[in-house]
Amino acid sequence: MVRFQRKATASDKDKHIEAHFTASDLIKDIVIGMADGLTVPFALAAGLSGTLSNSNLVVVAGFAEIAAGSIAMGLGGYLAARTDHEHYMAELERERFEIVMYPEKERQEVADILHAWNLPDSAISQAVDTISKDPDRWIDFMMKHELGLEKPEPKRARNSSLTIGLSYIIGGIIPLAPYIMIARPEMALIISAVVTLLALFGFGYVKGRFTGSTPFKSAWQTMLVGGLAAGFAYLISKWIA
Repeated sequence: MVRFQRKATASDKDKHIEAHFTASDLIKDIVIGMADGLTVPFALAAGLSGTLSNSNLVVVAGFAEIAAGSIAMGLGGYLAARTDHEHYMAELERERFEIVMYPEKERQEVADILHAWNLPDSAISQAVDTISKDPDRWIDFMMKHELGLEKPEPKRARNSSLTIGLSYIIGGIIPLAPYIMIARPEMALIISAVVTLLALFGFGYVKGRFTGSTPFKSAWQTMLVGGLAAGFAYLISKWIA
């Protein structure tokens, strides 16, 4: 029996949805800041709970850590973004110099890239001529396809530092909140552990959705890492005390 396949129609093409994910710089910065903000103050508070008898001391130490951590993380994000920008600009100037001083060599590099895409020789020759006619297009092509570099946003460094720092503060307040409301560190630790582990699970799930990985796997991994960090900090403080 002969089976015929139904020819794809325009409506079928309209129904096709591209499910690709490209994590924006903002999401990446939030993930970096929030992950450390939830984990580090949680571990610190858990560790101090094993040696201190007053929640106020845990809160003071916790907020001091959040202040220092958010500044350090924000500065780290700023320096990383500045480094990326400086690296891009240095490579941009190098490419601009090379297409002027060594045009044939650069044309051959364009051809080599296009050869790797399995294009026919006739198309490659025409493409190389078209690309090399416009210096800006030529440089942009080499930056993207030879070096794999995308032009960074002008305000990337500032935005990155602020996003990471604020995310760290928001994440750090969650495990400290029970200590603010409960005077007994032991009871506050239990509530903080429950609240923070749930927050880590939820954060891991959302992170998994945004990054394209399995949400529940990401949730369990994030919660496990935070829980282990706090557990080890608590046991070490009890052992030292």
